[in-house]
Amino acid sequence: MRVEKSGAIAVIRMDKSRANAIDAGFVEDMTRMAGEVERDGEVKGVLLASAHPRVFCPGLDLVGLVELDRPAMKQFMERFARMVWSLYGMVKPVVAAVGGHAVAGGCVLALTADYRVLKRGANIGLNEVRVGVPLPWTVATLLKASVRPERSSEVALLGRNFADDDALDVGLVQELADDDFEGKCLARLGEFVDKDPQSFMHTKEYLRAHALADMKAHEAEHADQWLATWFSESTRARIRDIVAGLGKR
Repeated sequence: MRVEKSGAIAVIRMDKSRANAIDAGFVEDMTRMAGEVERDGEVKGVLLASAHPRVFCPGLDLVGLVELDRPAMKQFMERFARMVWSLYGMVKPVVAAVGGHAVAGGCVLALTADYRVLKRGANIGLNEVRVGVPLPWTVATLLKASVRPERSSEVALLGRNFADDDALDVGLVQELADDDFEGKCLARLGEFVDKDPQSFMHTKEYLRAHALADMKAHEAEHADQWLATWFSESTRARIRDIVAGLGKR
Protein backbone atom coordinates (compact mmCIF):
# COMPACT_ATOMS: atom_id res chain seq x y z
CA MET A 1 0.00 0.00 0.00
CA ARG A 2 1.34 3.41 -0.88
CA VAL A 3 0.46 7.08 -1.18
CA GLU A 4 0.98 8.64 -4.60
CA LYS A 5 0.94 12.44 -4.55
CA SER A 6 0.34 14.62 -7.58
CA GLY A 7 -0.09 18.28 -6.78
CA ALA A 8 -2.97 18.65 -4.33
CA ILE A 9 -4.21 15.08 -4.85
CA ALA A 10 -3.10 12.01 -2.88
CA VAL A 11 -3.96 8.53 -4.12
CA ILE A 12 -4.03 5.81 -1.46
CA ARG A 13 -3.17 2.86 -3.69
CA MET A 14 -4.02 -0.56 -2.27
CA ASP A 15 -1.48 -3.11 -3.48
CA LYS A 16 -1.50 -5.89 -0.92
CA SER A 17 -1.27 -9.66 -1.17
CA ARG A 18 -4.34 -11.78 -2.03
CA ALA A 19 -5.76 -8.88 -4.06
CA ASN A 20 -6.00 -6.49 -1.08
CA ALA A 21 -7.62 -8.93 1.34
CA ILE A 22 -7.88 -7.15 4.68
CA ASP A 23 -5.53 -8.47 7.37
CA ALA A 24 -3.82 -6.85 10.36
CA GLY A 25 -1.11 -5.31 8.18
CA PHE A 26 -3.69 -3.85 5.81
CA VAL A 27 -5.62 -2.27 8.69
CA GLU A 28 -2.45 -0.81 10.19
CA ASP A 29 -1.25 0.62 6.87
CA MET A 30 -4.62 2.08 5.87
CA THR A 31 -5.16 3.73 9.26
CA ARG A 32 -1.66 5.21 9.20
CA MET A 33 -1.95 6.50 5.64
CA ALA A 34 -5.39 7.99 6.25
CA GLY A 35 -3.88 9.94 9.13
CA GLU A 36 -0.90 11.03 7.04
CA VAL A 37 -2.95 12.46 4.16
CA GLU A 38 -5.37 14.09 6.60
CA ARG A 39 -2.49 15.91 8.32
CA ASP A 40 -0.66 16.81 5.10
CA GLY A 41 -1.40 20.47 4.43
CA GLU A 42 -0.52 20.09 0.74
CA VAL A 43 -3.19 17.43 0.16
CA LYS A 44 -6.62 18.82 -0.73
CA GLY A 45 -8.32 15.61 -1.90
CA VAL A 46 -7.88 11.84 -1.65
CA LEU A 47 -8.54 9.06 -4.14
CA LEU A 48 -8.91 5.55 -2.75
CA ALA A 49 -7.90 3.09 -5.49
CA SER A 50 -6.50 -0.36 -6.15
CA ALA A 51 -3.40 -1.45 -8.03
CA HIS A 52 -5.19 -4.67 -9.02
CA PRO A 53 -7.08 -4.21 -12.30
CA ARG A 54 -10.05 -6.46 -11.54
CA VAL A 55 -10.33 -6.23 -7.74
CA PHE A 56 -10.78 -3.21 -5.49
CA CYS A 57 -10.87 -5.27 -2.28
CA PRO A 58 -12.40 -8.72 -1.58
CA GLY A 59 -12.99 -8.11 2.13
CA LEU A 60 -11.42 -9.77 5.14
CA ASP A 61 -8.50 -12.14 4.64
CA LEU A 62 -10.33 -15.28 5.73
CA VAL A 63 -7.27 -17.44 5.06
CA GLY A 64 -5.34 -15.78 7.87
CA LEU A 65 -8.13 -14.64 10.15
CA VAL A 66 -9.73 -18.06 10.52
CA GLU A 67 -6.64 -19.13 12.47
CA LEU A 68 -6.91 -16.39 15.10
CA ASP A 69 -8.16 -17.18 18.59
CA ARG A 70 -10.92 -15.11 20.20
CA PRO A 71 -8.72 -12.45 21.92
CA ALA A 72 -6.69 -11.90 18.74
CA MET A 73 -9.81 -11.66 16.58
CA LYS A 74 -11.37 -9.20 19.03
CA GLN A 75 -8.25 -7.03 18.79
CA PHE A 76 -8.33 -7.22 15.00
CA MET A 77 -11.97 -6.13 14.83
CA GLU A 78 -11.29 -3.23 17.21
CA ARG A 79 -8.55 -2.04 14.88
CA PHE A 80 -10.76 -2.62 11.84
CA ALA A 81 -13.41 -0.35 13.39
CA ARG A 82 -10.81 2.36 14.07
CA MET A 83 -9.69 2.16 10.43
CA VAL A 84 -13.27 2.74 9.30
CA TRP A 85 -13.61 5.66 11.71
CA SER A 86 -10.40 7.24 10.42
CA LEU A 87 -11.59 7.02 6.80
CA TYR A 88 -15.20 8.04 7.44
CA GLY A 89 -14.09 10.88 9.70
CA MET A 90 -11.62 12.34 7.20
CA VAL A 91 -12.66 15.95 6.58
CA LYS A 92 -10.95 16.23 3.20
CA PRO A 93 -12.88 15.07 0.11
CA VAL A 94 -12.47 11.37 -0.68
CA VAL A 95 -13.51 9.58 -3.86
CA ALA A 96 -13.44 5.78 -4.10
CA ALA A 97 -12.31 4.56 -7.52
CA VAL A 98 -13.95 1.13 -7.43
CA GLY A 99 -12.25 -0.28 -10.50
CA GLY A 100 -12.89 -3.92 -9.60
CA HIS A 101 -14.91 -6.12 -7.31
CA ALA A 102 -15.56 -4.63 -3.85
CA VAL A 103 -17.35 -7.07 -1.59
CA ALA A 104 -17.81 -7.31 2.18
CA GLY A 105 -14.95 -5.30 3.73
CA GLY A 106 -14.11 -3.93 0.29
CA CYS A 107 -17.58 -2.45 0.04
CA VAL A 108 -17.10 -1.03 3.55
CA LEU A 109 -13.95 0.80 2.42
CA ALA A 110 -15.81 2.29 -0.53
CA LEU A 111 -18.73 3.41 1.64
CA THR A 112 -16.44 5.58 3.75
CA ALA A 113 -15.84 7.86 0.73
CA ASP A 114 -17.85 10.94 -0.16
CA TYR A 115 -18.38 9.68 -3.69
CA ARG A 116 -18.04 6.23 -5.25
CA VAL A 117 -17.40 5.52 -8.93
CA LEU A 118 -17.85 1.89 -10.02
CA LYS A 119 -16.30 0.42 -13.13
CA ARG A 120 -18.87 -1.26 -15.32
CA GLY A 121 -18.87 -5.01 -14.82
CA ALA A 122 -17.50 -4.90 -11.26
CA ASN A 123 -19.54 -6.15 -8.30
CA ILE A 124 -20.08 -4.35 -5.01
CA GLY A 125 -21.99 -5.58 -1.97
CA LEU A 126 -22.04 -6.72 1.63
CA ASN A 127 -22.22 -10.53 1.66
CA GLU A 128 -21.42 -11.09 5.35
CA VAL A 129 -24.80 -12.64 6.13
CA ARG A 130 -24.14 -15.29 3.47
CA VAL A 131 -20.89 -16.20 5.24
CA GLY A 132 -22.74 -16.42 8.54
CA VAL A 133 -21.58 -13.31 10.40
CA PRO A 134 -23.55 -10.15 11.20
CA LEU A 135 -22.45 -6.74 10.11
CA PRO A 136 -20.34 -5.16 12.86
CA TRP A 137 -22.10 -2.23 14.53
CA THR A 138 -19.82 0.28 12.83
CA VAL A 139 -20.52 -1.21 9.40
CA ALA A 140 -24.29 -1.35 9.95
CA THR A 141 -24.22 2.31 10.99
CA LEU A 142 -22.12 3.20 7.95
CA LEU A 143 -24.57 1.39 5.67
CA LYS A 144 -27.59 3.21 7.14
CA ALA A 145 -25.83 6.52 6.55
CA SER A 146 -24.87 5.64 2.97
CA VAL A 147 -27.66 3.88 1.05
CA ARG A 148 -31.34 4.49 0.56
CA PRO A 149 -33.27 3.31 3.64
CA GLU A 150 -35.73 1.25 1.61
CA ARG A 151 -32.86 -0.72 0.07
CA SER A 152 -30.74 -1.35 3.18
CA SER A 153 -32.46 -4.67 3.95
CA GLU A 154 -31.78 -5.88 0.44
CA VAL A 155 -28.11 -5.01 0.79
CA ALA A 156 -27.52 -6.19 4.36
CA LEU A 157 -30.00 -9.02 4.96
CA LEU A 158 -29.95 -10.72 1.56
CA GLY A 159 -26.24 -10.14 1.08
CA ARG A 160 -26.53 -9.54 -2.66
CA ASN A 161 -23.78 -8.19 -4.87
CA PHE A 162 -24.71 -5.44 -7.31
CA ALA A 163 -23.21 -4.32 -10.61
CA ASP A 164 -23.75 -1.52 -13.09
CA ASP A 165 -27.19 0.16 -12.90
CA ASP A 166 -28.30 -2.08 -10.02
CA ALA A 167 -25.44 -0.78 -7.87
CA LEU A 168 -26.40 2.75 -8.84
CA ASP A 169 -30.09 2.22 -8.09
CA VAL A 170 -29.49 0.75 -4.63
CA GLY A 171 -27.23 3.66 -3.68
CA LEU A 172 -23.96 1.80 -3.17
CA VAL A 173 -22.33 4.01 -5.82
CA GLN A 174 -23.11 7.37 -7.35
CA GLU A 175 -21.59 6.94 -10.80
CA LEU A 176 -20.56 4.31 -13.35
CA ALA A 177 -17.59 4.63 -15.68
CA ASP A 178 -15.53 2.52 -18.05
CA ASP A 179 -13.05 4.14 -20.45
CA ASP A 180 -10.39 6.31 -18.79
CA PHE A 181 -11.82 5.09 -15.49
CA GLU A 182 -9.31 6.60 -13.07
CA GLY A 183 -9.16 9.82 -15.06
CA LYS A 184 -12.90 10.26 -14.59
CA CYS A 185 -12.57 9.52 -10.87
CA LEU A 186 -9.88 12.16 -10.54
CA ALA A 187 -12.03 14.65 -12.46
CA ARG A 188 -14.89 14.04 -10.05
CA LEU A 189 -12.51 14.48 -7.09
CA GLY A 190 -11.41 17.76 -8.64
CA GLU A 191 -14.97 19.05 -8.38
CA PHE A 192 -14.89 18.46 -4.62
CA VAL A 193 -11.41 19.94 -4.23
CA ASP A 194 -12.52 23.07 -6.07
CA LYS A 195 -14.88 23.99 -3.23
CA ASP A 196 -13.88 26.29 -0.38
CA PRO A 197 -11.97 23.95 1.98
CA GLN A 198 -13.37 25.35 5.22
CA SER A 199 -16.95 25.27 3.99
CA PHE A 200 -16.48 21.73 2.71
CA MET A 201 -14.81 20.54 5.91
CA HIS A 202 -17.47 21.85 8.28
CA THR A 203 -20.35 20.69 6.11
CA LYS A 204 -18.89 17.20 5.88
CA GLU A 205 -18.36 17.15 9.64
CA TYR A 206 -22.00 18.11 10.21
CA LEU A 207 -23.25 15.45 7.79
CA ARG A 208 -21.23 12.66 9.38
CA ALA A 209 -21.03 13.63 13.04
CA HIS A 210 -24.07 11.68 14.23
CA ALA A 211 -23.17 8.41 12.50
CA LEU A 212 -19.52 8.64 13.54
CA ALA A 213 -20.45 9.29 17.17
CA ASP A 214 -22.87 6.33 17.06
CA MET A 215 -20.13 4.06 15.71
CA LYS A 216 -17.68 5.00 18.43
CA ALA A 217 -20.24 4.94 21.24
CA HIS A 218 -21.68 1.48 20.61
CA GLU A 219 -19.11 -0.64 18.73
CA ALA A 220 -17.58 -2.13 21.88
CA GLU A 221 -20.89 -3.17 23.45
CA HIS A 222 -21.80 -5.25 20.37
CA ALA A 223 -18.37 -6.80 19.86
CA ASP A 224 -19.06 -9.96 21.86
CA GLN A 225 -22.22 -10.67 19.85
CA TRP A 226 -20.22 -10.48 16.64
CA LEU A 227 -17.44 -12.67 18.01
CA ALA A 228 -19.89 -15.28 19.27
CA THR A 229 -21.25 -15.66 15.75
CA TRP A 230 -17.78 -15.67 14.15
CA PHE A 231 -16.71 -18.53 16.44
CA SER A 232 -19.96 -20.51 16.16
CA GLU A 233 -19.60 -24.00 14.69
CA SER A 234 -21.80 -23.28 11.68
CA THR A 235 -19.96 -20.10 10.72
CA ARG A 236 -16.54 -21.66 11.22
CA ALA A 237 -17.59 -24.48 8.90
CA ARG A 238 -18.71 -22.00 6.21
CA ILE A 239 -15.47 -20.02 6.51
CA ARG A 240 -13.32 -23.13 6.25
CA ASP A 241 -15.27 -24.22 3.17
CA ILE A 242 -14.63 -20.81 1.60
CA VAL A 243 -10.92 -20.98 2.46
CA ALA A 244 -10.69 -24.50 1.02
CA GLY A 245 -12.30 -23.22 -2.17
CA LEU A 246 -9.81 -20.38 -2.43
CA GLY A 247 -6.98 -22.90 -2.22
CA LYS A 248 -8.28 -24.69 -5.30
CA ARG A 249 -8.18 -21.57 -7.49
